[in-house]
Amino acid sequence: MDTTAFLRAHIRTVPDWPAPGVQFRDITPLLQNPQVFRVLIDAFVHRYMAPEFRPSVVAGLDARGFIIGSVLAYELGVGFVPIRKKGKLPFTTVEETYELEYGSATVELHTDAVQPGDRVVLIDDLIATGGTMMAGRRLLEKLGAHVMEGAAIVDLPELGGSQKLLASGLPLFTLVDFAGH
Repeated sequence: MDTTAFLRAHIRTVPDWPAPGVQFRDITPLLQNPQVFRVLIDAFVHRYMAPEFRPSVVAGLDARGFIIGSVLAYELGVGFVPIRKKGKLPFTTVEETYELEYGSATVELHTDAVQPGDRVVLIDDLIATGGTMMAGRRLLEKLGAHVMEGAAIVDLPELGGSQKLLASGLPLFTLVDFAGH
């Protein structure tokens, strides 16, 4: 079984959660089994160990991006920076607001989290509408970092986020695609 099929087999689909008609892709089974978790992390590590893809920093989006991103940063021997929901970081921050289906949300990053010229991989658990990843990218770029790639375990292409991110010039690396679901 290839890596994509192996990981897909361990992602739980929860129908009608959090709302009727939604097929929620639950990644927690990927984290619960140590063998599956190792395969997941190794897929990202192997990608980003290559010199042309090697970051100087990994940034993770609140909150599941912290889980994958911090382990990836540790394995690569680079720093990790969290991009948090507004009001969760204690030091001076920059912020970016983005639109949701019904309203808006704001994410923040410490002003000293990255340096100009840092090569950053921006990671989250999944790409749906792309709003959070786009906001995270804008934050990192405000501080002079170069977001070399966005990464996620799951892509939900029918929601348009990956198309929007690619159209903005952000390369993407995802492991499992749930198209047509």
